Parts: sequence; structure tokens; C-alpha cells
Amino acid sequence: MAVTLAEVAVRAGVSPATVSRVLNGGYPVAGGTRTRVERAVEELGYIANGPARALAAATSDLVGVLVHDVADSFFGILAGSLQGALAPTGRGDARRLAVVCNTEGDPAAELAYLALLEGQRAGGVVLTGGAVEEPEHTAALAARVARIAATGAPVVLCGRPPLPLPADAPAGLPVATVTFDDHGGAFRLAGHLLALGHRRIASVAGPPGLSSTRERLAGHRDALLRHDPGLAAACADLTVHAPFTRSAGYDATRELLRRGAPFTAVTAANDTVATGVAAALREAGLRIPEDVSVAGFDDLPFCVDTAPALTTVRVPLREAGALAAHLVTGRRPLPPGGITTLPTELMVRASTGPAPAERSGP
Repeated sequence: MAVTLAEVAVRAGVSPATVSRVLNGGYPVAGGTRTRVERAVEELGYIANGPARALAAATSDLVGVLVHDVADSFFGILAGSLQGALAPTGRGDARRLAVVCNTEGDPAAELAYLALLEGQRAGGVVLTGGAVEEPEHTAALAARVARIAATGAPVVLCGRPPLPLPADAPAGLPVATVTFDDHGGAFRLAGHLLALGHRRIASVAGPPGLSSTRERLAGHRDALLRHDPGLAAACADLTVHAPFTRSAGYDATRELLRRGAPFTAVTAANDTVATGVAAALREAGLRIPEDVSVAGFDDLPFCVDTAPALTTVRVPLREAGALAAHLVTGRRPLPPGGITTLPTELMVRASTGPAPAERSGP
């Protein structure tokens, strides 16, 4: 039979209300009393009834974390850092339960998980990864986020742009945005290749209609435009959109090679795509970087172990996960305007080098 809160109170020699205050955290309880309650909980093996607590409090200790693909290192690092930062930092902190929801990038799944989390009275929600930029979905997502935030549960948009909340949403809703400087990172990466003498730069961009794809591709093109307006137009035909997978990078590069237009460098949507790019180039008998330079984006752990090590743009995933955890638990107040932009950093390694002499094809 399950141990009750009243039995814990008897063992600790306190009232049931005191036990509840200790378990919920955030309430002033004398150190000796807290110790007795915690010892009684441990000895009796008491497990709190989460749904009942959520019903009584109109919220819970559950934090929903929505990711596109939990198997992708980008999201694994982000979610892992977030979950680690949810751990109590002091005796007054309540422990939070992170529930990772894998949407596979499907807008309908994103909305469905948010509805489930609202029904569970989640104490907070973090949405990670690029946003699907489709007006109908954006409006539905904004309405759902506003409803969750109106209950007092903080919502953090992490790695995506701010969400335009409905006009009739209450002012001051606890909605925060943590963005990455994807545009600036892509701009610096393209500038690095231009400085090496590359003028025919291919791009295996991410899926169209995604905020991160738009930002990274815009940064790439703006760097070309600043260097030479005609160069941006010349490289437009060297852009292929593809999913964020190794196989997609491989297939996209084979398509670029099949077209026959010359290129001396390839920027990939992310590091995983870059490994597929490199595989297709080697299969075609091309050397990296002597014949074609290759660059990725994100700076995932394997980048330093590829042969050659991959030039990329570091996205501060661990820092973003920790910040999102602090925002969703209220440990850190909302920033002015509700938006924090984290910087990206160019990581130059051996996969990029000077442009080779002009030739008729790749």
C-alpha cells in the first residue's frame, strides 16, 4: 500500500502542511524540520502523487521539452544541458521532471504535444530548434503558447525567433526567447572562404520554410553580396536544400556534381550534413581541402575527429540549454524585451584551405 503524506508527517513529528511545504520547495522551513521530513520520506519510501499535486496547485513540477529529433546531437546536447540545469541548486528548490517530446519537425506533432502538456498542467515548456514558418501554424502555435503562459507556466523558445502572440493575449506573459546568431555565423563562415580566394561556393542548405535555414542562408548570401553583388547571383545556382542528415548531404552533393557547374567550396546546413558532403566528394575522387573545401555548422563534438577536422560555426548549445532551464524555472528573470541572442563563433580547422586554380568542373 502506498505511503501517505500523513504517515510521513507522523514519522517526522510535524503537520502534513509542513511536509507539503518541504516537498514543494520554495517555502521557508527550518533546517532541522526539513531534515526530519526528508529523512522520513526516505525511510518510508514516500512518492508524491504528481497528478494530484498538479490538480491542487493548477501546475506541476513537469517541464516539457520539445525537440525535432532526440537522436540528433544538436538536440541531445541542448536537452541534456537543460535537464542538468533543472537540478535543484539549493534546499529551497524543487526538483523538476523534464519530459522530452520528439516532434520529428512535424508542426502538427508540435501542437499536439503542447496540448498534452497543457492538459498535464506542465510547470513550464521549452520549444527548441528552428520554427516552421507557415502563417497558419505560427498563429496556432502562438495561441497555444499564450494559453499555457496565461496559467503562469513559463514558455521558452530556444533556437528560434520570437513568436508574435495574439493581440488579445494578456500583457506580461512569461514567454522568453533564446536565439542564436545564425546569420552572423554564416556571414563569417562565407567571409572566411572568400578570404581564402573561393568564388564558386556551393551551399547545401537546410529544409526550406524553417527559420534556421532562412537565417543561415541569408547570412551566407549577404557575405557574398557584400564582397561582390554579381557573386551572389553566380552562386545562387549552387544552392541545394536538404534535410539535416548525413544521407541528405551525400545526395545533395551528388546532385551538385551531376549538374557540372564548378565549385571550390561547400557550406553545409550542419555538421552532420557536412559528413555526407565529404563522403560524396571523396567518392568522386576529390580531395578535401586541396580540391574542395568543406564547412559545417553547430560544432558538434565529432568535428575535431573527422579527417580532416571540420571547419564550422560553434553554436552555444550547452549555454542555451542552461539558460532555458533558468528561465523556465524562474531562477533568472525575463530579459528586456524577453529576448536573449547568444553569439556564434567561427571555428577554422583543416577542412578549409585556399581555393585551387580555376578549372572547368568540380
